[in-house]
Amino acid sequence: MTKKELSQLHYLNKEIERQKLEYEKIKTAAEGCTTQITGMPHASGVSDKIGNFASEMADLKAEIELNMQKCWYEIRRLNRFIETIEDADMRLIIALRYVNRLSWLQIAFSMGFHDEQTPRKKHNKFLEGEKNG
Repeated sequence: MTKKELSQLHYLNKEIERQKLEYEKIKTAAEGCTTQITGMPHASGVSDKIGNFASEMADLKAEIELNMQKCWYEIRRLNRFIETIEDADMRLIIALRYVNRLSWLQIAFSMGFHDEQTPRKKHNKFLEGEKNG
C-alpha cells in the first residue's frame, strides 16, 4: 500500500471538517435571514432565501454523511491491511499514523523513542519494501 492510499482517511476527515464548517456557515446565515414564510406566492424575481438555505444545508448534510461512510470504509480497509503486517512495531506505527492520525513526534513518544525520525524512517523503509516486494 502506498502513502497516498494510506492517507485517504486523513484527507476524508479534513474534507468532512471543511464541510461541517460550511454547513455551520449556511445555518448561521439561514438563522439570520429576515424572510418569513407566509404561504403567499412570491413575485417574479424574488427568491426564497429560506428554501435556498434549506436546500444547501440538505445537500451538504448528504455529502457529509456520504464522506462519513467513506471514512468507515477506509478504517476497515486500513485495519485489514494492518492485520497483514507481521512486525508488531510496524503495525503500531501504521495504526497510530493513519488510523489515530498522530504526528511523528507523538508516535515516537508513545512508543518510547526520543526522536520522531526513528518511527518515520522505519515507516518509510517498510513502505519502500512493500513497493518493491
